[in-house]
Amino acid sequence: MPKNPTLCSPSSQVLLGFLAGLTFSGIADRAVAQSTITPAELTLRSSVAEVRMTFSTTDQNNRVIATLQPSDFAIVDQNLVVREFRSFTRSEYTRMDVAVLVDASGSATSQFQQEMATALQVVAPSDGLPDEALSLISFRDLKSTVVCDGNCRSLTAAQAFPKIASGGQTPLYDSIVFGARLLARRNDPHTRKILLLFSDGADTISLKSLTDALNSALDSDVAIYSIDISPAPHVHPGTLVLRNLSFYTGGRYLPVEAGPAKILDAVLEDFHAAYTVSYRLPNHASGFHLVRILPTHDLGLQFHCRRGYYYPSNPED
Repeated sequence: MPKNPTLCSPSSQVLLGFLAGLTFSGIADRAVAQSTITPAELTLRSSVAEVRMTFSTTDQNNRVIATLQPSDFAIVDQNLVVREFRSFTRSEYTRMDVAVLVDASGSATSQFQQEMATALQVVAPSDGLPDEALSLISFRDLKSTVVCDGNCRSLTAAQAFPKIASGGQTPLYDSIVFGARLLARRNDPHTRKILLLFSDGADTISLKSLTDALNSALDSDVAIYSIDISPAPHVHPGTLVLRNLSFYTGGRYLPVEAGPAKILDAVLEDFHAAYTVSYRLPNHASGFHLVRILPTHDLGLQFHCRRGYYYPSNPED
């Protein structure tokens, strides 16, 4: 029986402000070279008879729409317009898993240690999001380090945070693969997996490519929320990398100056106001199917979802 894939499915002070408030379930050349992704490079390896998409919607003022109707949008699968849906419901997500990925390399802020120490003062145990659903990962040089996994509001975690040292090379893409695999441990379709990435988009040493990082997130059904820590007005080459990471995985891009409250709101609003739509596979052409959701009435609507799926040449294999 064919499977039905689910699709769309300074910095550290803001980061740990987010953690405290979460109470609900060369560098430039390399960045420019890998910031533009060809859709055919991205794969979701499944055989499908029905396509399912999970998405959230915002208006032109970036406010989440919680009253969306099927007549408000159409889906373009490849070049075929889909208006007849098999189903349209609120998302079945009941919980979140959040991995916070922190750039502790030389490209991050020079005041990293001081910001982390200040942010620790606002980290406290709270109700809502279970401790086991929250992880913190730092990355620099050749590895990613799990600072805490399921105990990020405990005293032990608080003691570990100051040990993160900034400096060194930046393995951004390798770390995204690491974070996606960490989130993939719980293969629960009712859990929204979120990678909250604090970075300037630069990568100087990864063995993996930007395409590898995106594929890892797509395969693990992970949405990347990119928090751009580069200096305003965010014209750093890595900004396009961060926008692509969020665009293709159904997350959002936010500048760090948005602050912890808006970052938190974006994650929680998308979680609570997500929809799932299903439709019959329009054609059986093998390869990558680029998918877009477009507004039919209000042209200011924006839809946040994964950007396609891969249909294999032998779907029954």
